[in-house]
Amino acid sequence: MQTAVITFPGSNCDRDMYVALKAAFSKEPLRIWHADTNLPKNIDLIAIPGGFSYGDYLRSGAIAARSPIMQEVIKAANNGAYVLGVCNGFQVLTESGLLPGTLLRNKNLKFMCKTVALKVANNDAAYTKSYKAGAILNIPIAHHDGNYFASADELKEIEDNGRVAFRYCDKQGNTNNDSNPNGSVHNIAGIFSKNKRVLGMMPHPERAVDVLTGGLDGKKLFEGLL
Repeated sequence: MQTAVITFPGSNCDRDMYVALKAAFSKEPLRIWHADTNLPKNIDLIAIPGGFSYGDYLRSGAIAARSPIMQEVIKAANNGAYVLGVCNGFQVLTESGLLPGTLLRNKNLKFMCKTVALKVANNDAAYTKSYKAGAILNIPIAHHDGNYFASADELKEIEDNGRVAFRYCDKQGNTNNDSNPNGSVHNIAGIFSKNKRVLGMMPHPERAVDVLTGGLDGKKLFEGLL
């Protein structure tokens, strides 16, 4: 399985993603620069990592979404490639139109860096099929603009079609205001595209693939893709 990691000016989780993909698929991921105008053929998974692309000017992910390489990522996604956007990558996916909604400033107006509980909302997708439905995961977050918002019509479409991948929850799996770290509508932590080949999520599964550096709850996401 051939994977690739996109790097923008200001990306700071691209190495984390590279290490996780290499460990999961036993194959060197390709490194793709934001100014590249072509993607190599036969890439199965494109990863857009976390960080602060272009310094988060205008809006988080707004400039990156209009970079030369993202035009190729959009084409690849429309042709069926898997695309994973984590944290800033999720912001880039919404700004590019590959996913609905947007990411707003956290409800407490502060940068948050901690491990949170997530509930698997839908395991009928390659990314989540290695988890049991309703499984509770412990995954790190590190963001300032992770408050997911979508219009009422967008939310209805997302919910009706099983496009919520993960929700913030407490240790018992309850989804409520107390278990919502950033104010995201419906406690949404990650969503799929219509064909479930594009996944955007604020928590960092690539930081939870080794027991020494955050646990193993993110590992199954990559195993499912394999």
